[in-house]
Amino acid sequence: MKKAFYSAVLLSLLATGVLAQSKAVDATTVVPVKATVVASDGAIKSQNIMEVRPDADLTPGYATQTNAERSKVQPGNNAPIWRQVGAGVNGTSTLPVSEAPEAGNLIQPFVQYPGSRLTTAGEAWRQVRNNWIIPYGGALLLLVVVAIGLFFKAKGSIPLHGAETGKKIERFTYFERAAHWTNAIAFVILAVSGIIMAFGKFFLHPIIGATLFGWLTYALKNAHNFAGPVFAVSLIVVFATFLKDNLPKKEDLNWLLKGGGLFAGHEPTSHRFNAGEKVVFWGGVFFLGLIVVSSGLVLDKLVPGLIYERSTMQVAHMIHAVATVLMMAMFLGHIYLGTIGMDGAYKGMKTGYVDETWAKEHHGLWYDDIKNGKIPAQRTVPQSPTAGHPVQV
Repeated sequence: MKKAFYSAVLLSLLATGVLAQSKAVDATTVVPVKATVVASDGAIKSQNIMEVRPDADLTPGYATQTNAERSKVQPGNNAPIWRQVGAGVNGTSTLPVSEAPEAGNLIQPFVQYPGSRLTTAGEAWRQVRNNWIIPYGGALLLLVVVAIGLFFKAKGSIPLHGAETGKKIERFTYFERAAHWTNAIAFVILAVSGIIMAFGKFFLHPIIGATLFGWLTYALKNAHNFAGPVFAVSLIVVFATFLKDNLPKKEDLNWLLKGGGLFAGHEPTSHRFNAGEKVVFWGGVFFLGLIVVSSGLVLDKLVPGLIYERSTMQVAHMIHAVATVLMMAMFLGHIYLGTIGMDGAYKGMKTGYVDETWAKEHHGLWYDDIKNGKIPAQRTVPQSPTAGHPVQV
């Protein structure tokens, strides 16, 4: 009797389980629905896919229902909406289309680049920024700083070999110095703010915390945006001001072949600007400056008539980031030689005057032109003949 009783209970439990499983299976049905998919060639197509839907939610014409209609039978099911968002479907926005053509588009459409997985254009941009521009750009700047430090430790500041004569030559006029310092100050603001915004989360955020770092980067972003146009205008002034003296000359090749005399103990003769300074002028000020300013104006939305879509800003950002890193790397060497790397160089840009010995040792051909009367030793007319005013050569 006991065995019969236990057998009956077991059979009842099994039957109950089977019925429950049967109801669970019957409660859902696999149905075809229309979904937007992206083909391997990047084309967006509509395709039937099979989805499991609760029977209670199935109604005739389910696949053709709107989101509003579907929400009545499937409350909280936002999967169809997000499939459309991921496919780049536009929604409704309160922003005018003329100012924000992609305002109603939450996510850029999925694309597949050669040799990579399917992803959104925004995610592709993020991967390029985080995996290429940030690590390699930061490594380049660190390498340049370390190289300059090692060179300074080994060689120190380049000294004058002869004694100063006390006779001064005007190397830069007041206007030239004003243009240079305006551009230099704007560059420092842009460089510091850019470095902190790009790399600050690695070395500054852990120290000052998220709140202070957030306020700092917000302030620096605005400083960056305002200093950018100042840098652009002053860069044009600097280019026009120093263009004539930065034209290539045959003596520049000899200067380059001898490496500027950094390892020989004496500098090859040159005109007012040597070949190294001309490389900075044409490579940094003109070429990279043109790219940095152009892309920066796009990021600042200061280019009239340009449609500012996400893709436009992403491309402009990548170009801007690469060009600015290269410019900073190049200008670091220029800043080093113009300050602690060479005796008398900083004083020349600060006061406008250099000693006759300095001119003879670092820019011999320029000094010869001054001695021969081709170039005046002083181009700025003094306001009054005060004592101690630099004496012309």
